[in-house]
Amino acid sequence: MPYVTPEQIERAKQMDLLTYLQYYEPQELVRFSGNVYTTRTHDSLKISNGKWCWWSRNIGGRSALDYLIKVRGMTLPEAVLQINEQAAIMPPVSPKSQEPSEPKKLLLPEKNENNDRIIAYLMGRGIHREIIDYCIRTKRLYESRDYHNAVFIGFDRHGVPKYATLRGTTNRRYMGEANGSDKHFSFSIPARQESCRLHLFESAIDLLSYCTLELLSGRDWRQEHCLSLAGIYMPKKIIEESTPPAALMQYLKDFPQIKEIALHLDNDTAGRLAAMTIKTFLSSTHIISDEPSKRGKDYNDYLRIVLRIRQPRERE
Repeated sequence: MPYVTPEQIERAKQMDLLTYLQYYEPQELVRFSGNVYTTRTHDSLKISNGKWCWWSRNIGGRSALDYLIKVRGMTLPEAVLQINEQAAIMPPVSPKSQEPSEPKKLLLPEKNENNDRIIAYLMGRGIHREIIDYCIRTKRLYESRDYHNAVFIGFDRHGVPKYATLRGTTNRRYMGEANGSDKHFSFSIPARQESCRLHLFESAIDLLSYCTLELLSGRDWRQEHCLSLAGIYMPKKIIEESTPPAALMQYLKDFPQIKEIALHLDNDTAGRLAAMTIKTFLSSTHIISDEPSKRGKDYNDYLRIVLRIRQPRERE
């Protein structure tokens, strides 16, 4: 059996499957729809968003190396040599660099002189004052001047605001996004220290409701990562043609130590479909648990149910 060095293995791992097939086995590559591809030999194997999954066998991966070993049955040394020798003969050519587009500029609403209305609004929905104060102190939350909306901010890894979702406090049905928002960076509360677990929610208020429930239970509500999804995630009717939520994939990229994801999406048709889609895409790389609220449509419903139950006991 041929010997390959760790450096050769690492180099082979860098080749994704789509690039490999495009350059070295184009006859095997078939466009399925949009940015989704399949192979001529295995039509249940789909390639999308930098990953591949062989649905009929329930296996998947990211790299061409994974594919050659898991699908073609090659040994590790054989697969490594196959990729590296092909690349040495004909290196993949990067596509011509396009004119860089103007980066999005986030246009945030002006701040109100105080945050009184959003504090009253969020406390009225059961959110604990300690958690509200933390979000205001860390500039994740403020009250807008003109309409007194609650503005929830999402940051990149450098602490630069990239996203803002707005929630009405006077017209409580109002929900929107600030112009220039980048959905890759939604509202989140990172873990206090390094953690391998992420909790995922549809909205910022559901996220804060979960943190409140943790606090009321006497647990550290910043022990693990929490991320909201910039609104309802709507996968396509055919799950294989969908792509995972941009905010989730960016967060996993920024925090590669995360290995477990707890899905706290809504107890409705859209929430259940979204949970199933995320599990389908990520179950081969992460431990996924589906944990919707025990009662009510979402975690804010559940929090308010819990508070109603607690109040009579506290009066006794």
